[in-house]
Amino acid sequence: MLIDYKNATIRQDDGSLVLEHVDFHVNEGEFIYIIGRVGSGKSTLLKTLYFELDLDEADNAMVFNHDIRKLKRRYVPALRRQMGIIFQDFQLLSDRNVHDNLQFVLKATGWKDKEEIEQRISEVLEDVEMTEKTERMPHELSGGEQQRIAIARAILNKPKVIIADEPTGNLDPETANNIIQLLRNVTQTGTSVVMTTHNIPLLKDYPGIVYRCCGKHLELVTDDYNKIMMLSDDTDSSQETYNSGYEVREDLSV
Repeated sequence: MLIDYKNATIRQDDGSLVLEHVDFHVNEGEFIYIIGRVGSGKSTLLKTLYFELDLDEADNAMVFNHDIRKLKRRYVPALRRQMGIIFQDFQLLSDRNVHDNLQFVLKATGWKDKEEIEQRISEVLEDVEMTEKTERMPHELSGGEQQRIAIARAILNKPKVIIADEPTGNLDPETANNIIQLLRNVTQTGTSVVMTTHNIPLLKDYPGIVYRCCGKHLELVTDDYNKIMMLSDDTDSSQETYNSGYEVREDLSV
């Protein structure tokens, strides 16, 4: 098991309770959605997974066979290198092109051989179908293209888990589908994907394991799409909500 939380309590740095009695598990190659209303704790849960926020307490809190309750900070960078993190706002370095964004990550994570670096950059750009965008600056790319580069960046080090916080939130429906398909393809290599989303309709075409943050708890919910849709009123996730968000963001489409 890659991630194993049992009866965990998650608090903000100021001590306020976010989630309690959390049981959350990630196995190799799984595709996991976390749904829930804005402010329900989805992103906060993710932050504990990549060590941005300390876990308050738990009966068990294992990430890659390390007890994160006892983890010394000097070991965090090594564990983070086994993860890929994708954000809704892409977070590409605006002062360098696509190639140099990817090169920066590889050098920062210990890659030194120039030929190996170039080969890996070529591989991931091919995986996300962006080989012709190598010299483009981030501002020259559409939202969907920037998210593809963010995925390429996330898979550079062949991570065990990709953590994606609303990766389709700023994208039109067609582009969102393409991004989810890319992430689903990643799981075929054994990498797991954990992503938060408000776009419940995606779950019909791209089913996976679904957890819901609600009432300061994390619930493992049914994989029956029709039943999940009944939860949409509690998750800000109806198709109407999604479409209204898209209407003001369509300039980001591919």
